[in-house]
Amino acid sequence: MPSIKERVPVKDPYKVFHYTDLQRTKPTRENDPYDYQPGFGNRFQSEVIPGALPVAQNNPQDRGYGLYTEGITYSAFAAPRHHNMSTYMYRARPSAAHMGYKDIETKSDVENCFLSINKSVETLPQQAEWSPFPLPKEGEEIDFTNGLHTLAGSGDPNLREGIALWVYMFNKSMEQKAYCNADGDFLICPQTGILDIQTEMGKLFVQPGEICVIQRGVRFAVRLAEGSEAARGYITEVWGSAWELPDLGPLGGYGLANPRDFLHPVAHIDEDLHVPFSIVVKLNGKHTSIEQDHSPFDVVAWHGNVIPYKYDLTKFASQNATSIDHTDPSINTVLTARSRDPLTPLCDFLWFGPRWDVASNSFRLPYFHRNSASEFLACLYGEGLGRSDDFQPGGGSFEGGHTPHGGFSDGYVDEVKLQTNEPRKILENQMTIMVETSRTFLFTEYARKGCGTIHTQGTDPKVWDKLPDRFSAHPETAKLLARVKEDKAELKRRVEAYHAVDLLPGIAARDAAAAKAAVSTRENAEAAAAPAGGSNGVANGGGH
Repeated sequence: MPSIKERVPVKDPYKVFHYTDLQRTKPTRENDPYDYQPGFGNRFQSEVIPGALPVAQNNPQDRGYGLYTEGITYSAFAAPRHHNMSTYMYRARPSAAHMGYKDIETKSDVENCFLSINKSVETLPQQAEWSPFPLPKEGEEIDFTNGLHTLAGSGDPNLREGIALWVYMFNKSMEQKAYCNADGDFLICPQTGILDIQTEMGKLFVQPGEICVIQRGVRFAVRLAEGSEAARGYITEVWGSAWELPDLGPLGGYGLANPRDFLHPVAHIDEDLHVPFSIVVKLNGKHTSIEQDHSPFDVVAWHGNVIPYKYDLTKFASQNATSIDHTDPSINTVLTARSRDPLTPLCDFLWFGPRWDVASNSFRLPYFHRNSASEFLACLYGEGLGRSDDFQPGGGSFEGGHTPHGGFSDGYVDEVKLQTNEPRKILENQMTIMVETSRTFLFTEYARKGCGTIHTQGTDPKVWDKLPDRFSAHPETAKLLARVKEDKAELKRRVEAYHAVDLLPGIAARDAAAAKAAVSTRENAEAAAAPAGGSNGVANGGGH
C-alpha cells in the first residue's frame, strides 16, 4: 500500500500553484484585514449602522440619521436593465458641499488624446521592452496622484471610446487627499508594494497577484500598507466601456475567473469626518482639485452595482488543451471590455500563471504568430513570460498588431527534442499579465524616452542564434529540393502531352462527312418514295 503523504498548506501566496494550496477557509489571504462581499455583476448593499439603509425606497424624506442621499449614475437613465448601472449612497455630507475647482501642478505624466492628429504620441511598429520602471528617487516623496504615467492608448475619453495604459510608482500614502477619475474605469494591478485602498463604499487590500477595478466617478485614496515602502504597478483604463466577465460558450457555467471569487467592500467611514480634504479629479486627461472641509469617506450606507471590487489572480480556473496543440491566449481572459464592434472586444485582461501542460505530440509553447491585436505583457513576480532573457518584473514588453513575434529562449530550440507526451507543470512561482486590445497603441513621450528604460527588440543579430535554420542547413535538403524539381519537370512534360493534341480539325472533317452522308441518304429516300409511271397518270387525268 502506498504511503500517505500529508498535505501541508503553502504559506507564501507567491509560491502557490493555485489559491487552494493555501488551504484557507476565508476568501482572502492571511494578511488581508478587511471583510468583503462576493459576487460579480449583481447589486450589493452595505451599512455601517443597522437601519441606515432605506428599505423599499431610494430617497426617504427622513430616516432619523440625518443622512443625505447621493446617487452615482454610471449609465444612461434608460439603459436596458442588464446594462443599467448606478449606486445610491447615504452620507454625512453631500459631495456638492465644496469650495470649487482649482488648477493644480502635478508630477504625473498624463496623456489622454490618442488620435493620429496628436503629434506627441507615436506608434511603435517594432517589438519593444522596458526594464523596470523607476521608483521615486531617495528623498523624493511621491503619492499616487503624482506617480501616474501614461504609456500608451487609443481613442479619446472625450469621445467616450478607447483605452489607455498606465504605470504608477509612488512612495507616499495619500493623506487627507482622494482621487476621482471622471474619464474611465481603472483596472489596477500591483507589481510591488501592497495597496491599502479606501473608496467611498469601503476598503480594499490589494497586493501583487491581485487586481482591483474602480469605476468612473468613484472617489478613492491609495495608501501604502504597513511594511510597504514603495509601490509600482500597472493600470488599464477603458473609456465608454465597462469591465465584465467573458462569455464561456461551450465551457458551460464554470471556469476562468468565477463570479464568486470577486470581492466587494463593506461600508466604512472615517473616524474623524471634520478634516480638510483635497479631491484630485482627472477629467479629459487634466488634473484639477476640489477643496472641502470634510472627508469624502463618510458614506454610512449604500446600495447599487457601481461598486469597486478586487480579484485574486491565483484563483483563476485555467483551461487548456488536453489532447493536442496550443490553445489561443483568449482562454486566459480574466476580464474583458466591449467595443462598439460586437465581434471584437476593446480590451482583454489576461492571466498567465501556473498550470498543467499536457498536450501530446504538440509544440506546447506559443507558436510564432502575427496577431491582429496589440499586446502589452508584464511580469508581476518570479520569472515570467518575458520576450527576452533580460525581462524583469516591473517592466513590460510590447508587440503591435501584425508584428511578427515569438520566443527566442532556449526552450524554443529544446522543445522539439522533448518527450511531450508526459504532463508537466509550467510557469510555477510566477505571475504574468497581458493587456490585449484590438486597437493600435500610440505611445507617449514618457514611454518612448522619458522613463529611460525602453529598448527595442529585433536589432540584435545574436537573437538568431536561438533560432537555427534546421531546414536549409540539413545535408539532405538539397537532394530533396533537386528531386522535387525533377518531379515537377517530369509532371510538366506529361501534362504538356495532353495540350499538344488538337482535336478540332479531325472533328470538322468528321462532321462534314456526316453531313454529306445525311444529304445523300435523304435524296435516296425521296427517290424511293416517288410513285411509278407518274406522267401517265397526269395525262389520263387530263383526258377526263
